[in-house]
Amino acid sequence: MESGPEVFAGAAFALFGAALLVWTGVCARTGAPVAEGVSRPVATVTALLCGVAFLVTGGWLLATV
Repeated sequence: MESGPEVFAGAAFALFGAALLVWTGVCARTGAPVAEGVSRPVATVTALLCGVAFLVTGGWLLATV
């Protein structure tokens, strides 16, 4: 029972990280702005780093169950 919240958090983090990476890739490929008011390279790199961090955190949470 104690691992239930950890599985939920891991799945949520992994899903959000994967979605952020896909969204950033689509925006970068189509030329759409990744974030308003920020230069495109800074926004893309920041979104990619955050997406990877969320994906790794979710994987770590799921691996430690």
